[in-house]
Amino acid sequence: MRRILSLFLPLLLLTACYNRGQQSPDAWDLTEQQLDSISFYTTHHYTQNYNFRVHADSMPIIRQLPAEALSDMPVDTLMVYRNEHLVVADITTVPADTIDSIWVKVARDQDTFGWIHEHDMLSAVSPDDPISEFIDFFSDAHLLIFLGLFVVIGAVFVIRKLNIRQAKLVHFNDIPSFYPTLLCILVSTAAMLYSSIQLFDPEKWRHFYYHPTLNPYAVPPSLGMFLVSLWAILIVGLAVLDDVRRLLSFADALLYLLGLGAVCAVVYVVLSVFTLYYIGYLFYAAYVAFALWSYFRHPRPRYTCGRCGALLYQKGTCPHCGAHNE
Repeated sequence: MRRILSLFLPLLLLTACYNRGQQSPDAWDLTEQQLDSISFYTTHHYTQNYNFRVHADSMPIIRQLPAEALSDMPVDTLMVYRNEHLVVADITTVPADTIDSIWVKVARDQDTFGWIHEHDMLSAVSPDDPISEFIDFFSDAHLLIFLGLFVVIGAVFVIRKLNIRQAKLVHFNDIPSFYPTLLCILVSTAAMLYSSIQLFDPEKWRHFYYHPTLNPYAVPPSLGMFLVSLWAILIVGLAVLDDVRRLLSFADALLYLLGLGAVCAVVYVVLSVFTLYYIGYLFYAAYVAFALWSYFRHPRPRYTCGRCGALLYQKGTCPHCGAHNE
């Protein structure tokens, strides 16, 4: 009996019940209109009832149907203006239109609605979401050029001033904390991941743009890594502020944070632009190696004074309070 039980018990442990659930053969019995809506959503990333916000100075829409506008019939034009909210009321395809076959009906309210070409609409609106608006702000080409020039000039000025004053500066005359170096590495990683997604999978980024989230587990792995790097930047940034406040005086801490911000800004601009041309990956590897080398090549305090809590490079008399530490 014991032998039979010893054989039967493992079989019980390795078996389980499987519930197939209620079979519903009509679960995907969708109408043609619903199938078209799903197909449009997968390629254009928005559909009916999606909310937009006008970012152009104005955007014209017509009251009449697209077919009437194409037949040169008189049409009534309405204008919607910057920061007004719109909702997609309907979407239609006009194969005879050689300019843009997709027309979108948008509505501001019950009295203001009309049709517009999709490409004209998308160039004048952005998703009505603060994350999407933030992406729009930092994706503007003119802003990037201006920001790049401003950052480089400002960084050179700040770093030169800090070197003249022999002030603390990340990578060169750093404080005894790994957090500033880690923050720079995280910024460079986020810039590299951001440009890599736009370079290799732009549709994934486009879908994220229309449906943004800060949850790294609700997006594909590449986007999840990017969001994790952003959260890590926030957390490590708070740790940097705490260490700088503890290790430096207010004036020196302010100068150090200015230099740290300048270094992070230069790294972000350079890597986000150069990664689009593939050479950014070499810059990323070289920068991470340089950041780690510059941190570990300097001796770091290994001890803490038992009386005042000051950091010490070796045991003995504390230079701050005079206490002897063994």
